[in-house]
Amino acid sequence: MNVLIINGSPRINGNTSIALNEMTKIFDAEGISTKVVQIGNKDIRGCVACESCHQSGKCVFNDVVNELAPEFEAADGLVVATPVYYASANATLIACLDRLFYSTHFDKTMKVGASVAVARRGGCSAAFDELNKYFTICGMPVASSQYWNSVHGREKGEAAQDDEGLQTMRVLARNMSFLMKGIALAKEKYGLPEAEEWTPTHFIR
Repeated sequence: MNVLIINGSPRINGNTSIALNEMTKIFDAEGISTKVVQIGNKDIRGCVACESCHQSGKCVFNDVVNELAPEFEAADGLVVATPVYYASANATLIACLDRLFYSTHFDKTMKVGASVAVARRGGCSAAFDELNKYFTICGMPVASSQYWNSVHGREKGEAAQDDEGLQTMRVLARNMSFLMKGIALAKEKYGLPEAEEWTPTHFIR
């Protein structure tokens, strides 16, 4: 089994990395392979609603988003992590996720998702909620922990002092591992839930 981890921070080996490293140690112990991709320091533009991905099967902007697409398709789980800017995930990560989720048309049902927010003080729960919406719109179960998935620290390295936050990361990784393994067994025995054809509606009709 494998997990794709997207680090939205622009800072190499910063506090977001400290939080994710706590998770990868648990994934390793659980026999789950991980790939961490740091995208916060990359030039990623937002979606321009050109709809070309519906014909080509990939985003028209050929950058890291298209590189992540096959990794996401092959993964059993996805972790997205962000520093908190103005009570939100940072813009680079949001641009990446908007295009990654919209331009990939493979079935994401029952891939397990988890989001992580890292902040000096406030805004973690708002960013956490924001990121979880990517999972819940496409049939991905959301892994939970003992608290909302947040770690605190401002200066580089300070997150290592947040004992409860790091414990939350470890519990999250264990719960996510259990959920992925359980879903794999359930898929073998029962298959995926029955799918219905999408019935799109608009508020005006």
